[in-house]
Amino acid sequence: MRGERTSWARAVAESELAAPLPRRWAHTRGVADRAVRLEGILGRRSGLLVRAALLHDVGYAPRLAATGFHPLDGARFLRDVHGADDQLTRLVANHSFALLEAEERGHREALEAEFPLLEDQLLVDALVWCDMTTTPDGALTTAEARVVEILGRYGAESVVGRFVRRASPEIFAAVARVEAALAVQPK
Repeated sequence: MRGERTSWARAVAESELAAPLPRRWAHTRGVADRAVRLEGILGRRSGLLVRAALLHDVGYAPRLAATGFHPLDGARFLRDVHGADDQLTRLVANHSFALLEAEERGHREALEAEFPLLEDQLLVDALVWCDMTTTPDGALTTAEARVVEILGRYGAESVVGRFVRRASPEIFAAVARVEAALAVQPK
């Protein structure tokens, strides 16, 4: 069943992102590859992380962009069209401190009401680590370099730029927590 759910997530993400947004699809595949590396610290929750990694940016798909806020658009699509489970939609909706960006965009109340943040800090941090240590082209990077790249791409005063500047201390802390958990894993 676990493999079937991951295959489903990959198929949904690929169908929505590969053709219209090939660079976003490359990033998504890189994020999912990073998620596989965390099985040792997440155990049975690792399948959920891989599915969330595959689907975290599905809301960028042009046909799904109802609000223009990809975490919310993606989570609603997964819930309403695919009947995705609550934990998955909440991870997608809240990935990489999306609540702070939702605030910048005027969507905080909707996001909090529909998709409350999961209380599983390690799982939430793990998705941040996967996303924020993967370049737009799917290569490995540091969280610091990724923040610089995002600011360069969007501009420091854009909505995304303001969000990333606000979220960067939280992003770096989440990445550090995951890297600390990885460091104590047997090789």
